Amino acid sequence: MEFFLNSEDNDDRAIFITGNFNKWNPKDSKFKLEKLDDHNYYIQIADEKLADIIEYKFTKGGWENVEIDKYDNITPNRKVSKDKKKTRDCVEKWRLNWGPFKKEFFPIVELVDDEFYIPQLDRTRKVWALLPYDYYNSEKKYPVLYLQDAQNLFNEGSEFGNWEIDKKLALLAEYGRGELIVIAVEHGNGDRIKEYIFDNEDVTKNAEGKKYLRFITDTLKPWIDKNYRTKKDRENTGIGGSSLGGLISIYGGFLYPEVYSKLLIFSPSLWVEPENDFPMINFTNPYKIKVYLYGGRLEGSRMVGRIRLFEKVLRKLTTQKSFDFEVRTNINDKGTHQEFFWSQEFPRAVEWLFIDSLESPVKAKNELEKNETND
Repeated sequence: MEFFLNSEDNDDRAIFITGNFNKWNPKDSKFKLEKLDDHNYYIQIADEKLADIIEYKFTKGGWENVEIDKYDNITPNRKVSKDKKKTRDCVEKWRLNWGPFKKEFFPIVELVDDEFYIPQLDRTRKVWALLPYDYYNSEKKYPVLYLQDAQNLFNEGSEFGNWEIDKKLALLAEYGRGELIVIAVEHGNGDRIKEYIFDNEDVTKNAEGKKYLRFITDTLKPWIDKNYRTKKDRENTGIGGSSLGGLISIYGGFLYPEVYSKLLIFSPSLWVEPENDFPMINFTNPYKIKVYLYGGRLEGSRMVGRIRLFEKVLRKLTTQKSFDFEVRTNINDKGTHQEFFWSQEFPRAVEWLFIDSLESPVKAKNELEKNETND
């Protein structure tokens, strides 16, 4: 089967084809198109690799760079019969780093409290809630993800940049996958290290991680569950963060598996626990915990190695039936220890943790609308 592609929206990114023939891998080197000239591309795929009805899309190396129409709308998956032997397609525009983002899908950002009291630490903290864009027009209940370091999650002008989770949640909502509440807890500035270190006195004296996790679990979560329409059970509750925020989230999941079933762990500071000697509670019937691990190969010589070792420990614990971990690890060869890369990874992690899909978001909205029509 021959595929010809024309695109006037030209830049230096390579173009790939993905579909039901390669498990929707958006950057599969075996399916990179040959560039014929500035606007035309070509690939031939052996018939034996293809289904009778081929379903496919074009990307520039990832779902963050997938094809869209000239109005920035999602394009439906393309379909063609293998018997046709040849097809010609046109892509009008491409997403760039998940954008553009549509304002009508942006989450409702609410300040839960400018000074939410932390009884375990006798101090206060600013806490935010990011609600689905249509939260106040529905009666739905939603899963909840608790994230650390709110200062770097969505506010413009943050010192180190931000994850742009408001934009990424808008993207997921556009694809019909935005039914999620994010509770963002600001770090304690000068107290950040103490609050995010569990009990390692070599890193910081008087570590407060135990008390901080009790605040999130025993104080904040019950308050959120009381005041927002949440799905309270563990199957719909996650915790996460990056760097030290990722580390304390690991502790949260291990110490409170009856509360959290999903861990979003980006570039965790595993150097604090080089032996992976995390305190864990063992159960006769272990809880299932989904763990999304991400790290960049340029973050430092040992980041990827520590993540791989941690992943190995989790799989070993699962084999021993101490826990039941389902782990997905993504290593970005160009990734550094920066919010930009965590921002890129956020929608992938949320989709896998909460949507439980093996495909990209590109198909979701079409399927959602079809199901609603059938209902």
